Amino acid sequence: MYRKSPNRILPLLLLLLAFAAAPRRAHAQLDASAIMRAQQQGENTNPYGSNPYATEEEGTEQSMPGDTTKKRIRRPLESYFFDDSVRARPNFAYTLSRDYNRVRLVPIDTMLTDWRIDYPFYREGVGDAAIGALGQGSLPLDCFKRPAGGDFDFTNPYYAYLYRMDNIPFYNVKKPMIRMTYLESGQKRYREENFHIMVAQNISPSTGFNVDYKARGTKGRYTWSRARNHTLSVGFNHTGKRYSLHAGYINNRIDRQENGGAVGEWAIADTTYDMPTGVPMRLAEAQAANVYRNNAFFVEQSYGIPLAPVTERDFSIGDLPAVYVGHSFEYNLWSRVYSDTNVPYINERGHRDESGNFVPDTLSYYGNWYVNPMQSRDSTYERVISNRLFVQAQPWDRDGAVGVLDGGVGIDHYTFSQFSPGDYVSGRQHRVRRTSLFVYGAVEGKIRRYVDWDANVRYHLSGYRGGDLSVGANLSLTGYIREHPLILSGSFLLERRSPTYWQEHLFSNHFIWNEPLGKENETRFSVSFEIPSRALELRFTQGVVTDKIYYGSDADVTQAHGGVSLTNLYARKDFRIGGLHLDHRVLAQWSTDQEVVPVPLLSAFLSYYYEFWVVRDVLRLQIGLDGRYHTRYYAPGYNPATSQFYNQREVEVGNYPYVDAFVTAKWKRMRIFLKYQHVNMGLFGNGEYFSVAHYPLNPGMFKMGISWGFYD
Repeated sequence: MYRKSPNRILPLLLLLLAFAAAPRRAHAQLDASAIMRAQQQGENTNPYGSNPYATEEEGTEQSMPGDTTKKRIRRPLESYFFDDSVRARPNFAYTLSRDYNRVRLVPIDTMLTDWRIDYPFYREGVGDAAIGALGQGSLPLDCFKRPAGGDFDFTNPYYAYLYRMDNIPFYNVKKPMIRMTYLESGQKRYREENFHIMVAQNISPSTGFNVDYKARGTKGRYTWSRARNHTLSVGFNHTGKRYSLHAGYINNRIDRQENGGAVGEWAIADTTYDMPTGVPMRLAEAQAANVYRNNAFFVEQSYGIPLAPVTERDFSIGDLPAVYVGHSFEYNLWSRVYSDTNVPYINERGHRDESGNFVPDTLSYYGNWYVNPMQSRDSTYERVISNRLFVQAQPWDRDGAVGVLDGGVGIDHYTFSQFSPGDYVSGRQHRVRRTSLFVYGAVEGKIRRYVDWDANVRYHLSGYRGGDLSVGANLSLTGYIREHPLILSGSFLLERRSPTYWQEHLFSNHFIWNEPLGKENETRFSVSFEIPSRALELRFTQGVVTDKIYYGSDADVTQAHGGVSLTNLYARKDFRIGGLHLDHRVLAQWSTDQEVVPVPLLSAFLSYYYEFWVVRDVLRLQIGLDGRYHTRYYAPGYNPATSQFYNQREVEVGNYPYVDAFVTAKWKRMRIFLKYQHVNMGLFGNGEYFSVAHYPLNPGMFKMGISWGFYD
């Protein structure tokens, strides 16, 4: 038997050890030029570790020298918009500022919180006074949240549905995300439907796109009350270390049958019909309708110029002094067509005769037919092209005492078109063009985690809105008790705003006005106190509005002379006892002139429900009741021909609790929705379930639906 000699084995082992150690010695001898060459070839020489956003394959693959087939390592999300806590999230969403180089984080709707609230105008505060069902207009009960002016103000009643440049969401997702939602209620003939699909995908950690589509509406529980509301947004975003780009396309369309409301409150409160379609409506036979269309496109881009050297230690330039320059462009086109026929309606309880019996009245909804005595077809058109150039200076870092200084200049080009008497001769609608030039600026900062502050100003130098001014400021002080924040905030707003073009110029079959109006002036300050960990919020707001522009009792535009003082007290407190949730939102308001700014004295939204795990970490359930209420007052009416809420003085509505019973569940990635809306109908209340004059809310009906998210 042959044996290896130890004298032969020892030299072999020494030779193998020397061969294995040679690469280490060679690597240790790399000089700076070798490291630079390695970086240029794409090798990872970062002394602080590998890219945390690299995929497993990218992080482990080792390419041989001279290998031209190796993959390029993906760069992480380095944008100055987001701090480390945001980057660490698997998914997040945000919206874009129209004027400033800023973004605002918004929640992704995947939780049970407020999932049961399917009408968008009920999600904030105590909610809105609504014309009726899903897809129809509404007006916030909180007078300080009501839309004031704005472009193409015919669409103000639909503010809760519409996509705009400043509210379409952008997403950053680690994996492709798809979310689908479908809710429905009622019989097929009267069905209410709510469909939503969202698709978001990132091409890289800094670049992504998303599509949001919503189709909401009702076929109508009442006669001639169908509403269809379609909104689409397509967004593209790139948030690199220095360069950022956001672009989007928006399409809004609203088709609305206008029934004018019930012929009288008696048709709801004092009469029982087999079906809601039996309730007589004032414009049902006239077949009035509104169609709104909107197409918009925008692109906003900015480039950061660091004022200090950027090293390998700097994950982003958000912590460095820098200057950002950018440009924002927006194209926005709106049109509206209103149509009807001249058919009167009959009010069976028009008046009483000498014996006290009801006598029918035959009435016309509109008192004037200026253009055509038989039918109407009023069309209006508005186009706005906006350009803004802005500069943002970051003296130290974005979280410094003076974090960012903003300044910009903008110009808006308006084109308005409507039918006018001269169009009979020319055969073409006359177009009016306006231009508005403005400058604006802002500053914000924070002192550690205790103080946040900001201020802003905008002034229109000349043109369509020449002389308009807006000045605002906010201050937030935060203290901590056992790491639980207590937040005391204050805000101030001073505005001088011009009337809109349509408030000064309108020519239609039922309404004509062509008079200059003065500017509105508003001063407002607010103080609030919050303890988020205790679900407590208190807010006091005081405002004074002078020369208020509004729509009077005859639905014509008018302007008040003098001032109106508005006082607002809001409180939110949510109690939790084990799985029992008792949520309260209450709003008290005072107006010194109810004919100019009508408000209910008290409004409330109460939600009591029990939430628990059916199967731990698999199925979670909520069972409870939602209730809405406001005191009796002269609530606004709604006029279809002007698409505006007006301050009617005929009837008071209110003192009616509107209660929904619901069961919602979250099973892994699926949310389940079961709800009986208006469960108290015919059980208690005064029977007058109105929140807008003449327009009844929906009667009782059962709803169900699901929302399913995919992250693959």
